[in-house]
Amino acid sequence: MRYQKFKATRLFDGTRFLDNSVLITDETGTIEAIVPAEEAGEDVQQVKGILSPGLINCHCHLELSHLKNVIPPHTGLIDFLSSVVTKRGFAPEVIEAEIIRAEKEMEDNGIVAVGDIGNTADTAAVKKRSRIRWQNFVEVLSFTEEKADERIAHYSGVARDLAEALKSSPLPHRTTLVPHAPYSISTSSFRMINEATAGQIISIHNQEHPAEDELYKTGGGAYLRFFKAIGIEGSPFTVTGKSSIRSVLPHFTNGQTIFLIHNTFMPEEDMVWANAFANANGLKLVYCLCINANLYIENKVPPVELLMKHDCQIVLGTDSYSSNWQLNISKEIQAIRTHFPHIPEATLLQWATRNGANALEWGNELGSFAKGTRPGIVRMEDDFSCAERLL
Repeated sequence: MRYQKFKATRLFDGTRFLDNSVLITDETGTIEAIVPAEEAGEDVQQVKGILSPGLINCHCHLELSHLKNVIPPHTGLIDFLSSVVTKRGFAPEVIEAEIIRAEKEMEDNGIVAVGDIGNTADTAAVKKRSRIRWQNFVEVLSFTEEKADERIAHYSGVARDLAEALKSSPLPHRTTLVPHAPYSISTSSFRMINEATAGQIISIHNQEHPAEDELYKTGGGAYLRFFKAIGIEGSPFTVTGKSSIRSVLPHFTNGQTIFLIHNTFMPEEDMVWANAFANANGLKLVYCLCINANLYIENKVPPVELLMKHDCQIVLGTDSYSSNWQLNISKEIQAIRTHFPHIPEATLLQWATRNGANALEWGNELGSFAKGTRPGIVRMEDDFSCAERLL
């Protein structure tokens, strides 16, 4: 068997940096060993920069790739949402071409698995032939009780179509039904999603704007403007007097792993409460940071230090081209380093590799250089300005 040997400026194994070490794989990229450089023998390829397992993008909207450069930065979330909803009319061939281009970009820059949000099955053809694994989150929008059955039936059909289309893909994929956000899912819709997702991995956008809490606490706030833009007068949701996360997390009772996305305005007391609630009720919470999207939309960074303080499981995502300048996890690491320079680089890389793989339940195959795994091999610049997939 022919082996490949790699020695980088720095070698990250999914947990830590290893000094003066050589990564050995077979010709398919399956990990054989990591050995001291003096034991590696000949034919060692020298790699400039960081050598890492493949990167995990835990939150993306691939089907929105045609919105690149369409919505300007710093609009604020409410106007951003209205733009996403109202900017329609793109030709199918344009949407398909941009999906193809965005998928290739992610593959080229070292992403090996994606938690991908979609409202349609438009991405199926690209995903079927992709070298990336896909956890497909078919996202439900169901604002009112009157249309809950109809909306759940529609998105359940999308999920079936997507899962069926990917059956013959050479890589494993999953497809689950998920709620979009606390401000877009009725009580009955939450109940039906909970019943449909027992033991599954799901996601929900969480506390991206202060108005999300205001909606549940008082029934008022900036989301009323968004509802009006989509033809709904007033808030369709029951006032609970509590924050949005405290109002909606109790809808889940079936052992789900729940990715909380963004968390840009999540206060410390809600982190403490959510973690305690999850532990007491058999749920698993994963906190997904998409810092460049937060900067793009609100010009604000998420509360990273508070999440670390409370031992939250942190993973990284890019969000979509409607709200980011690129789909590149190394750029997400670079942005976090800019705003939180004291966080160790090994910690950031753990979020981008091992944590993401474990959260998506592919940790036995991805996220580390463990013997027998095939996690993908990525080279990054030392400043995380770019990444490329080597194997």
